[in-house]
Amino acid sequence: MSESSAEAVVAATANVAGAAGAANWRRAGIAGAAIGVLAAGAAAGVAVERLTVGRGMRKKARLALDATGPYGSLRGTPGRAVADDGTELYYEIDEVEVAPTTADEGASGSRRRRLFGRKAPAPVTVVFSHGYCLGQDSWHFQRAALRGLVRAVYWDQRSHGRSARGRSQADGVPVGIDQLGRDLKAVIDAAAPEGPVVLAGHSMGGMTMMALADQYPALIRDRVAAVALIGTSSGKLGEVNFGLPVAGVNAVRRVLPGVLKALGSQAELVEKGRRATADLFAGLIKRYSFGSKDVDPAVARFAERLIEATPIDVVAEFYPAFTEHDKSGALPGFRDVPVLILAGDKDLVTPSSHSEAIADVLPDAELVIVPDAGHLVMLEHPETVTDRLADLLVRSGTVPAANVGGHGSTAQQPGR
Repeated sequence: MSESSAEAVVAATANVAGAAGAANWRRAGIAGAAIGVLAAGAAAGVAVERLTVGRGMRKKARLALDATGPYGSLRGTPGRAVADDGTELYYEIDEVEVAPTTADEGASGSRRRRLFGRKAPAPVTVVFSHGYCLGQDSWHFQRAALRGLVRAVYWDQRSHGRSARGRSQADGVPVGIDQLGRDLKAVIDAAAPEGPVVLAGHSMGGMTMMALADQYPALIRDRVAAVALIGTSSGKLGEVNFGLPVAGVNAVRRVLPGVLKALGSQAELVEKGRRATADLFAGLIKRYSFGSKDVDPAVARFAERLIEATPIDVVAEFYPAFTEHDKSGALPGFRDVPVLILAGDKDLVTPSSHSEAIADVLPDAELVIVPDAGHLVMLEHPETVTDRLADLLVRSGTVPAANVGGHGSTAQQPGR
């Protein structure tokens, strides 16, 4: 696509987004889809599919995939943290039974605490932070595999999943990565106020962890036992080309923020059109989520559901934060703990070169580039991601090696 044609399509998108009234919902659907067309160039493939597969059959197929792949069904003990602007942040805790030590044998822990006044040490907690337009359920496979092995907290970032819409954003304050770092601090304070913490983050979740390190270095120094940075970046996201020709990228960069703002201002209208163009979005989501062609259809459908659940006005609110994101200066705060850096070699959103740049600052970290993997590597190659996470937990002393066993494979885990 040429630069001039790209601008024309985006200009048309902005005009349609500004149209009001239910009669224009189909055109609003084109508006909601046009950004993705520019980004992926997948419209032709979708058109062919529409000629060969009926709408009713496609709808039935989606319903069947939702029924046969109950991904995202794992639940834990719910809780809510309150951010510094009053936003309620939803989290869930997967607890783990702590076996008594040899010294405790023959006497209950409660009795020993009464007799000697000592308190059992707080367990290690792994805190999982998800990415942009996703939710805590994006960690489904890792959650299934690690359940019972380690205490874990899964939370929804503000305006995502079950968390509330950001209060500051309702007042017109732009959301920034620093705010997300403070949100993570609120979740840790509420769900893991004591004991060692392992931080694991994907994409925006990894950036959130960097913002936490930048603003709360003492927390990292005193409590963080290990760090996993998955498919993320420390900055320069404005230079990512998303697999597009230079001319198309330049056009998109110029006008996309304005178009997203226009779409966000007509959220209800665009959401109707977004549902009407579900086939197109499915193709775009697959292209930008996965690197291999033989992704399990149920997993691909799960990714669609996660992304579709993010309202267009939230998409618009968060997008500008990524071009401003620069936390390379915070990375040295992770140098004294075991670090895993993992990315897919075909990630078009946060290319593996960004993970390599992080590894240059953290030379002692384990760098894993997963072949035939895209941005949602933890869904596309769950065994690889879980295996490396389990190894990180062992290296950091979080769990004994004897307890890991087959947790590197999700094949026999609940929800698979």
